[in-house]
Amino acid sequence: MRPVIVDFKYMILMLHEIQYTTDESLFQYLTKGDEKAFDVLFLKYYPSLCAYARQFVEYDDGQEIVQDVMVWLWENREMHTFEISPKSYLFKAVKNRCLTLISRNEIKQRIVNTLYDDQQLRYEDPDFYIVEELSRKIEEALQRLPNSYREAFEMNRFQHLTYGEIASQLNVSSKTVDYRIQQALKLLRVDLRDYLPILLAII
Repeated sequence: MRPVIVDFKYMILMLHEIQYTTDESLFQYLTKGDEKAFDVLFLKYYPSLCAYARQFVEYDDGQEIVQDVMVWLWENREMHTFEISPKSYLFKAVKNRCLTLISRNEIKQRIVNTLYDDQQLRYEDPDFYIVEELSRKIEEALQRLPNSYREAFEMNRFQHLTYGEIASQLNVSSKTVDYRIQQALKLLRVDLRDYLPILLAII
């Protein structure tokens, strides 16, 4: 992964380049592997993207999300085509990741509620360790899903998008989205079979 280091002195030195460079041209150079174009784009939007993320999550989480989005953009630069402006794409990507983080935090709370409300006989004294353990196992199971399954599943369960909205964003049919989500659920049920009662209540 290409390391991301925020150097604001370097940002100041590059401001004159930013003024005369369009986002579209920056993205064109970026897709060709131009690291300088990536640096200019990163320094141009990092502060505003962090401020935007702060509307949804804590500042530290927002910084990490912004860096993750930019690194992901660099690592997948050759496969990108944009139906919206590069700027809109970045802000939308940051918002989606913020919503995903919020939903994952909600999963932890659902685990707590489920343990207390529905599983009191089985778990008489649920504690922080149980919550963290279940959350970790769910997260690991999600990461083991094929990328296409996980992407569709998270967009539906965490970002609360409809099948039609997901299909539009991924440029596939709604039937394909349905298939991917059903396959994701099937794999999760197998992977998390020891926690199935809780899993069903959560996702």
